[in-house]
Amino acid sequence: MPETVSIDVGASPIQISTGEIAKQADGAVTVQLGETIILVAAVAAANARPGQDFFPLTVDYREKAAAAGRFPGGFFKREGRPTEKEILTCRLTDRPIRPLFPKRWLNEVQVQTILLSADGENDPDIISILGASAALSVSDIPWAGPLGAVRVGRIDGKFVANPTHVQRESSDLDLIYVGNENDMVMYEGAANEISEADFLAALKFGQECCTPMIEAQKELIKKAGKTKREVVVPQVPDEVLSDAKDLAGDRVIPALLTPGKLEREGAWNALKDEIGAALVEKHGEETVNDGVLKEAFYHIQKAAVRSLILDQGKRLDGRGFDALRAISGKVGMLPRTHGSSLFTRGETQALASATLGTQDDGQSFDSYSGGIEEKQFILHYNFPNFSVGETGRITGPGRREIGHGALAERSLEPVIPLDDFPYAIRIVSEITESNGSSSMATVCGGSLALMDAGVPITSPVAGISIGICTEPNDQGQVGRYQLLTDIMGWEDAFCDMDCKIAGTEKGITGFQLDLKLQGISHEIMSETLEQAKSARIDILKEMAKTIGEPRKDLSPYAPRITTIKINPEKIGALIGPGGKNIKRIVEESGCEINIEDDGEVKIYSVSGEGLSIAQAEIEAITAEIEAGKIYRGKVVSVKEFGCFVEVFPGQDGLCHISELANFRVKRTEDIVKIGDEVWVKCIEIDDKGRVKLSRKAAMEQRDKEMEAKDGGDSDSKDDDKSPEDASEE
Repeated sequence: MPETVSIDVGASPIQISTGEIAKQADGAVTVQLGETIILVAAVAAANARPGQDFFPLTVDYREKAAAAGRFPGGFFKREGRPTEKEILTCRLTDRPIRPLFPKRWLNEVQVQTILLSADGENDPDIISILGASAALSVSDIPWAGPLGAVRVGRIDGKFVANPTHVQRESSDLDLIYVGNENDMVMYEGAANEISEADFLAALKFGQECCTPMIEAQKELIKKAGKTKREVVVPQVPDEVLSDAKDLAGDRVIPALLTPGKLEREGAWNALKDEIGAALVEKHGEETVNDGVLKEAFYHIQKAAVRSLILDQGKRLDGRGFDALRAISGKVGMLPRTHGSSLFTRGETQALASATLGTQDDGQSFDSYSGGIEEKQFILHYNFPNFSVGETGRITGPGRREIGHGALAERSLEPVIPLDDFPYAIRIVSEITESNGSSSMATVCGGSLALMDAGVPITSPVAGISIGICTEPNDQGQVGRYQLLTDIMGWEDAFCDMDCKIAGTEKGITGFQLDLKLQGISHEIMSETLEQAKSARIDILKEMAKTIGEPRKDLSPYAPRITTIKINPEKIGALIGPGGKNIKRIVEESGCEINIEDDGEVKIYSVSGEGLSIAQAEIEAITAEIEAGKIYRGKVVSVKEFGCFVEVFPGQDGLCHISELANFRVKRTEDIVKIGDEVWVKCIEIDDKGRVKLSRKAAMEQRDKEMEAKDGGDSDSKDDDKSPEDASEE
């Protein structure tokens, strides 16, 4: 029987329904916000696959064109591979639900979200998280939910829950917050240099919004929830684990404290191989298979790393808990890029390049859930296998790479004056080494590359990751804990948090929290933010030693831009029939030209000569005759009463016979003929737009200018010569 609950958070209520659609899934719900509706279904396999040693959770989110009442674009009328928006929503949905599954439970789980209706106002990413929580909660899948999820904006200093797309344009904060009954579980987003105090206030506002969501899901569980299935977790035989610990003895800690990532991994792998062979020999291959060995050594390694931190006060590389690894930077390494940098922090390194292009080089996204989005700033992050000394399939960017690139992009975007800087900007970050937090290295390297390219950013940006190692208390909550600044790979793997914070000296611009815990308190997060701020300021000081502010000049290989304002009514003339005029100008000048509807014309060129050609051509086509100015024009028609002179293409005026010379002219042909080029002055434009020209006035003005130039000594004047002819004499 269908059941529905309603949640009053934000301007529009949220409705969660179950029992009507997708009834064969283990758990399925529809969630509605405004007229945006999604379907979320969750299914778990009955058993783990034989030999499987990891938790195979798949989260998928897809938008359908029909949801917005449209057809898919392109030749194929079926939705294709996921867009960047869909991939980022998959990650948003995955990250908060993953830590709430039972540890070491290996049954495959799939959570699928389908956008059924899109109103173009309410983003479905938030209700995808909420729907995943509700679907898992009412299912028989073991999961420690429910969770609440809300988008928090700040408009005119006030926090807003689940702002619409239009409201988000006025917000200086875009926070996606996920929490359980008491603590935060995940957050992500960007801000316009928000202070740590204001950010904490936003997190608390998000937690308050989660409370009614969790209560509503509890009500739905009472009405339609299934009994949770029994959890079967594979265990390492006690005798095997005991023998592994005995064989490792006191050699575990020295191996883990080996200096250098690769050397440390080598020492640990050698110890594993030795002990593994002995265990197989003693217990047999049937008892000690690869899965048992992996689980046993994971247990030993994790316990040793955490004991080092919590009991002995040591980190694997000997640093203090709030210490950064060594930092260095270089810029201008790649001569033909418009800006480049190499940022190294410990054994993590990012090679970033910045490219400036025309605004046509920006990216357009046609999202069914949010309309067309134009991106003037793009950041792409790549993580090749060699960065961690491994081999593997070489493919396009995966979900992780797209997610890390998006985090770095939104961390840098608030300091780029996109409204005043008429370029499209692309940063490419190649991770050339990795041992922890390469996304934050990308933020630092990207900031250096932007300054090297001469992009007038308002402030440099740095990013850092803070980890935590915890020990549960008797209530199963966080008891003892230790925060870790600038975490390395193994600290990320064997500890409990990866909190990434990016920003300027003034405040926070980008953030992302991932937990292996089921939640973390706001008090611990307050301490985390202060530790991240201190580290960020130290990194910014180190970056300033490389380059402290944007270069004054752009790279010689970057396009130069000249902006011309024309009468919007002249746009058609500039483009020409079938684009004939603009194509000709582009071909002759080698420039790229953008024409806006308001008459703003941007000329992009790497050649000064080409820029001059394009500018002259555009001005010639679009310029308008102004009273009081002198022009060089061509005689296009001769009449008894005077001649018509074309000053600009398609624009001419009458030079009356009385205005041809400073003496009486009997016949127009005595002075000018068709095709002659003459100097004329516009003496009047009447209320009907008719232009009156004077050759006589142009010559008189020339005479005055000549006298001023020669000090009044010139006595050679020829009224019949054009100003140009006279100047040549």
